[in-house]
Amino acid sequence: MSKTVKKIINQPVELNDIKDLGITIFMKREDQTHPFISGNKYRKLKYNLFEADNQNIKTLLTFGGAFSNHISAVAYAGKEFGFKTVGIIRGDELEQDLEKTLAQNITLRLAYDHGMQFKFVTRSDYRFKHTEAYIEDLQKEFGDFYLVPEGGTNKLAVKGCEEILKPSDEEFDIITSAIGTGGTISGIINSAKAHQKVLGFPALKENFLHKEIEKYTIQTENWSLVRDYHFGGFGKVNSELINFMNRFKEETGILLDPIYTGKMMFGIVDLIKKGFFKKGTKILAIHTGGLQGIDGMNSRLQKKEMPLIIK
Repeated sequence: MSKTVKKIINQPVELNDIKDLGITIFMKREDQTHPFISGNKYRKLKYNLFEADNQNIKTLLTFGGAFSNHISAVAYAGKEFGFKTVGIIRGDELEQDLEKTLAQNITLRLAYDHGMQFKFVTRSDYRFKHTEAYIEDLQKEFGDFYLVPEGGTNKLAVKGCEEILKPSDEEFDIITSAIGTGGTISGIINSAKAHQKVLGFPALKENFLHKEIEKYTIQTENWSLVRDYHFGGFGKVNSELINFMNRFKEETGILLDPIYTGKMMFGIVDLIKKGFFKKGTKILAIHTGGLQGIDGMNSRLQKKEMPLIIK
């Protein structure tokens, strides 16, 4: 895997709602790192693929839900860099009519088309994915493999995410990131400068992320979590969020994803309106990718007769 990625720009974010409130926002376009392994997925997989290659292991095995950006990214990375891939997918009902599932789910179809072998498991069995006995059973079934955790977070993933911030980003006061498993923000925390504050926006209801992030970080005073913008839980959205995302796209030209960056940007704008940041603050928001999941979300929104995300 190349140690270099496409040159990433910090794009100014100019929104009518906050244009006169004295806060400057730029968005780091990590979503443009790679057409398929975009954003934090590229960063998280980079050193894990190096390690798998160093160990001469030819199969990557990982876990995820039916709409997981991580699943599709691992599948594409495997195809591009010469690994077999296995995805343990939550939801055994998806296997009952696999052809129909693939026709209706662009994430799984992309993974399948890029060579990933699926094992669909019940939600109850999926809860044991971290146990030694479960991993041993998978090794008996699939042979030797390099285990990439669900969401991709481990020490090597954090190492990759430490490369998101560049020396030129020292001009910013606040760095923000959406959070799933905590790996991306951990890398950002480790590479942030002493004068910078890192704010994390969890995409799910949780009370465990603080401890998870502490496991991977070397700084303790420069970050905090903003837990008010998960919109009810992981993968949950409402019309207010979708309408915000569509206005954001219209005004800035930047497409957000509804699981992570959409919620983060909604939170940033809301905090600015509430006077959370002092005037003159310069914010750098990290766009972590995940855009391939929009089609799947739009299918769900259409069934609920809700507004669709405009691409």
